[in-house]
Amino acid sequence: MRKIKAATIRRKGGPFQIETLSLDEPRPDEVLVRVVAAGMCHTDMVARDQLYDVPLPIVLGHEGSGVVEQVGGGVKKVAVGDHVVLTYMWCGHCKPCLRGDLTYCENFYALNFGGTREDGSTATQDASEPIHDHFFGQSSFGTFALIHERNVIKVPKDAPLELLGPLGCGIQTGAGAVMNALKVNPGSSFAAFGGGAVGLSAVMAARVAGAAIIIAVDVVPSRLALAMELGATHTINSRETDPVEAVREIIGGGVDFTLESSGRPAVLRQAIDALAIRGTCGIVGAPALGTEASFDVNGVMTTGKRIIGIIEGDSKPDLFIPALVALYMQGRFPFDKLVKFYTLEQINQAAEDSEKGVTIKPIIRLVS
Repeated sequence: MRKIKAATIRRKGGPFQIETLSLDEPRPDEVLVRVVAAGMCHTDMVARDQLYDVPLPIVLGHEGSGVVEQVGGGVKKVAVGDHVVLTYMWCGHCKPCLRGDLTYCENFYALNFGGTREDGSTATQDASEPIHDHFFGQSSFGTFALIHERNVIKVPKDAPLELLGPLGCGIQTGAGAVMNALKVNPGSSFAAFGGGAVGLSAVMAARVAGAAIIIAVDVVPSRLALAMELGATHTINSRETDPVEAVREIIGGGVDFTLESSGRPAVLRQAIDALAIRGTCGIVGAPALGTEASFDVNGVMTTGKRIIGIIEGDSKPDLFIPALVALYMQGRFPFDKLVKFYTLEQINQAAEDSEKGVTIKPIIRLVS
């Protein structure tokens, strides 16, 4: 057993508590990672607040980056000393996984939100009881994380490791939604409904993809200003104007693609209504389980609009995360402009700043 320092959630709504816990040694297919930093994502708060049925107590964190400390005997993917980003978990043996649809794994919910390995075991405990872990296969709000080799992604050592964790979830969700799922193409038009980390990642990806019109919709002026800096051609403050009408003033007939990342049903309706004929709306916002939304059925049917759900940007992480790192290193995907760093002891402040919109993408440093 190895002693680690980690942030746990023990009751609905938190707070995060910094504790000393014990962590198992790696199994043959597992990798022990010394976590350098971990991004904080809206989904961490969804789990903290029990909007999803996540067992407690648990160590959260699912955007980790770090250095491989130890590998199990059967691991071939990485070696001790490699720099890695930690991403979501998939089973590898269900029908969607076998056909390459990793983000739609039949066991996705259990593996990423169930708080255990696939066999139901945990690797973390305090002095008296097991602690749920393996959140998104990693539980990276700790100084060390024990991960299956499947969801460990090797990255170049010349890239800034403490910055890269958010590529494992939030950043790849926004960028992948544009590049992989919606397939935004050169000369097309795109609108991001929501200007958080996911929406602004989508804006950057739309610029990389060559969209001619890129619209950011949000209610926070500072986020809209940043969107312009990151590649938006237009912004809309939806607190001050009807965003659907504003989109149609920018481009008559509506946009080819929209992405809804706020998780609000009313905003999803706006994203659908703002589409052009044969346009596509992608949904990545995560509301409470059971949330329902409405739309004009004839308005969708008679215009050939499409509404698609997107998980983790339809990403194949072993390919997509290194591609995003390369784009960042070339100066074409400056997601560093979204982040602010916090210490582990400041994790509750990071969560508060994120929820208030003060910080777009908090990153928790696990080493000083």
